[in-house]
Amino acid sequence: MLTLRQMRYFEALAAARHFGKAAAMVNVSQPALSAQIMEMEDHLGVLLVERHRSGVLLTPKGEAVLQRVRRILEDVAGLEEFSRDGGGVLQGLTRIGIIPTVAPYLVPALVPHLRKTYPEVEIELREAVTDRLVADLSEGRIDAVIAALPIDGDGLESLPLFADRFFMAMANNDSDVLTSPLTETQVDAERLLLLEEGHCLRDQALAVCGTAGKRSLVNFGATSMTTLLQMVSHDMGMTLIPEMAIATEAARNDLRIVPFAEPMPSRRIGLIWRRSSGRGKDMEALAGAIVACGARPN
Repeated sequence: MLTLRQMRYFEALAAARHFGKAAAMVNVSQPALSAQIMEMEDHLGVLLVERHRSGVLLTPKGEAVLQRVRRILEDVAGLEEFSRDGGGVLQGLTRIGIIPTVAPYLVPALVPHLRKTYPEVEIELREAVTDRLVADLSEGRIDAVIAALPIDGDGLESLPLFADRFFMAMANNDSDVLTSPLTETQVDAERLLLLEEGHCLRDQALAVCGTAGKRSLVNFGATSMTTLLQMVSHDMGMTLIPEMAIATEAARNDLRIVPFAEPMPSRRIGLIWRRSSGRGKDMEALAGAIVACGARPN
């Protein structure tokens, strides 16, 4: 028979377009997720995905099934929310979206903390850029978003979590001499490396460094902070780094971290959810867990 687990795994696979990434999103092994998708295909008698070495594509039938699956999961989530009224906080499924410049530095501390503090919660994680996550939140595919504030959207509530200061990262052997603390006039726009379009940190970097109207000659458009900082460590340029990423990334890469002059630029990380979900108490508990779990930058 068709199960909710299979539908949730299929929705994750449709979002990630990769078995390994989808398995990580729902916290199972890749073989376990793959087996459930195959069982779902066998039960329905249709091929849902095309399997390629680089990832997966949905078949036309898979796209049609996905729309029905999403409606079913939204109804189930609504039923679970209704049944939780009057109960304890953070019980049952909670689907959290996190932007890529926060997820790698927050998740390793947050998930174990939630499992210990709220043993009845089931966490599903989704990593994507802000616009995609806000769309998923508004359409009921996720319950909360952890991203940089402010977030515009009808019917959305938010809670600020912490301020995350910005620093400049450059290679230890970089020949440029930057005075510390740094001012935006010292940043060479032609050496500024940026994340690809769609990442809010890209726009923040342009704003902080005063380069919004200038053309960067070394615009690689990296998809992750890790890739960007590997390029920096090989002396291909410099980039803005959030404070919460410094400990992890400085251990991986040979970097020189230069602070900005006061008042130091920063971003505000917050938690966003739908006002209509009726999960305000859950979100307050989740916000408290994020701050308490030690993921906040020192």
